[in-house]
Amino acid sequence: MERKKKLRITQFFLFFLGIIIIFITYYGKEEDKVGEIVPIETQEKIKEQLSSQPQDGDIFYNIEYSGLDLAGNRYILKSKEAFNNKSNQEMVNMRSVEATFYFKDDTILYVWSNEGIYNNKSLDMSFDGNVKAIYEGSELYAQKANYSNSESFLKISNNVKIKDFRGTMAADELLFDIKKQKLNIQSYNNGKINAKINLNEKRF
Repeated sequence: MERKKKLRITQFFLFFLGIIIIFITYYGKEEDKVGEIVPIETQEKIKEQLSSQPQDGDIFYNIEYSGLDLAGNRYILKSKEAFNNKSNQEMVNMRSVEATFYFKDDTILYVWSNEGIYNNKSLDMSFDGNVKAIYEGSELYAQKANYSNSESFLKISNNVKIKDFRGTMAADELLFDIKKQKLNIQSYNNGKINAKINLNEKRF
């Protein structure tokens, strides 16, 4: 009787040990399959995307800001995705940005960019990545733009290109004085363009 009891205990122990071995073997194969299905390069890209996400802020979708700047011009700022930083609530980081400026002379300036930052206190704005602007039938392309509410100007830089009825122009920097309605196009290389245009006479 005692012998049968010992035999059953031994059989149970071996059965339990077999289950553990099968589980470890199967689980190890599943991990290998996951590693094979997701390449290392893809895993690195996923890590980069996750690290770029805000860690301590709130995310908003399809937001819209509107108001008047210090010069009395109305603006509307839209973004498909935005998030703020809890340590600095004034700054709002945006993606897929669209801005519309309605000036007192009834002209309208449209600006688009991949990303942007909006200061909800000073009302200053910055646009980054594939910046496109349309004003009075002319198109402008660049990589960066900054709108200063306090100084009432829009500065556009980095690979600036302008297309209008006069043709295509390229410059290093473009400064749009909103109060004086003047456009200053500057080039740091003498081979491009350096001109000042009065927007009341010639529309950019």
